[in-house]
Amino acid sequence: MKKNKEKALIDISLKTFIQVTVLLVVLLAAAVVLTYVIPAGSFGTLPNGDTDYTVYERLEGSNGISIWKGILAPLLVFGSGDGLTLIMLCLFLLVIAGAFQVMNDTGGINALVGSVTDRFKNRRYLLIAVLSLLFMSFGAFLGLFEEMLTMLPIITILCVMNGFDSFTGFLVCIVSCGFGFASAITNPFTVLLASEIIDVGPMEKIWYRIIIFIVMYLLLLGFIFLYIRRIQKDPTGSCTYEHDRRLKASADSHPAESTSGDRRRVLIVYSSFLIMSLVIITVCSLIPAVRGYTVVALTAYFLIFGPLAGLLCRSPFPAVFKSFLRGIAGALPTIVFISLSASVKYVFDEGNILPTIANQINELAAGKNIFLIALIVYGIVLFLEFFISSSTAKAILVMGLLSVVDLGLSDRMSVLIYTFADGYTNLLFPTSPVLLISLSMIETDYFKWVKKSWLMFVINLLLVLAFLAIGIVVGY
Repeated sequence: MKKNKEKALIDISLKTFIQVTVLLVVLLAAAVVLTYVIPAGSFGTLPNGDTDYTVYERLEGSNGISIWKGILAPLLVFGSGDGLTLIMLCLFLLVIAGAFQVMNDTGGINALVGSVTDRFKNRRYLLIAVLSLLFMSFGAFLGLFEEMLTMLPIITILCVMNGFDSFTGFLVCIVSCGFGFASAITNPFTVLLASEIIDVGPMEKIWYRIIIFIVMYLLLLGFIFLYIRRIQKDPTGSCTYEHDRRLKASADSHPAESTSGDRRRVLIVYSSFLIMSLVIITVCSLIPAVRGYTVVALTAYFLIFGPLAGLLCRSPFPAVFKSFLRGIAGALPTIVFISLSASVKYVFDEGNILPTIANQINELAAGKNIFLIALIVYGIVLFLEFFISSSTAKAILVMGLLSVVDLGLSDRMSVLIYTFADGYTNLLFPTSPVLLISLSMIETDYFKWVKKSWLMFVINLLLVLAFLAIGIVVGY
């Protein structure tokens, strides 16, 4: 292992850190202000203790969340009901950062990328298309999204070594998975959960969701290929030009003097390491009893086998340990992003204003045209998505409401509306921790991403509205 590494594999620039932090602080301040503007309210409670969304009452005497609680929200959120989940997400990101740093420093990434590059030497565009379809399928069928942060370093380097850039890797990995999550076919966290809450068969008329998946895949693939074409004409126009120069330099610095036997050992060790991680993700996603422990299982796996893989590659323990710590240090700023993003929801919960918002919009939908009602429901979920990125939390709230009101929409259409509104904005709203963290990992700021992708999301929105209208007409 080289001793002259200056940067961690996941290295968030000061500029990016400041931009993202300022943006999230502004959103947090706006959330605090809204608790003084919007009246507090609450839903009723059923005899078994569950929330009764048909009963709403205004809470008198509430003047908003206290200023000190708003200021300390990034810390207090870890003691809230979401605290354990947030702590596990933080540990997860730190551990995988350390494990991938070890992989990078032992030459594991270079070996894996070299192997794939050789296989697709003359079929680079096919490689992009296949990878995008694979990651989109992960989201659509298994409901994976946060877990793909483990794959991002590998995919970005793979793209760079094949003549593309890290931004292409981000599109192929994170954006493709996010598109799949929203173009859901059997996504457990949207389609299956929402269907269960509203009591509708998730496999009914699945052909319509399959058509949606295919159309959205073609849209995304067109965007990726258009971006690739532009940067090949002018490589300096890449969003990650400087970042990629360092990645290439890092790859070139790995020991070319190692024997073919050493390279083969590294390739076998890390191929097995990554295959096993995908097995864990798949098994946990398919078994309902352990689905909620996916992140816990991955954290334990990367913590134990990340350093162990480095040792199996015959790297000395002190070097592996130092490399692991350097990876953790490089990912520490992501903890700030997570705490600030989660603080917005915490403030809304403490201010008791979400029930009031949901109740008012629900009353607004009463008696309206069915397509207008669909748009209102879509808008409700979009609004909630800005502040609550958790699909499960929103499904319980939104689908719980829709299950007890008669808006004229079919249950399948209600699930489709929820799925659309919950998914695509994970790739657009600045309150999405996965989006901010992944952009930071490739050293691209949020506003540059919006500038590059706005047209794709406009087309995406038009397609969503078209699919909603067609679904209503054909009786989906």
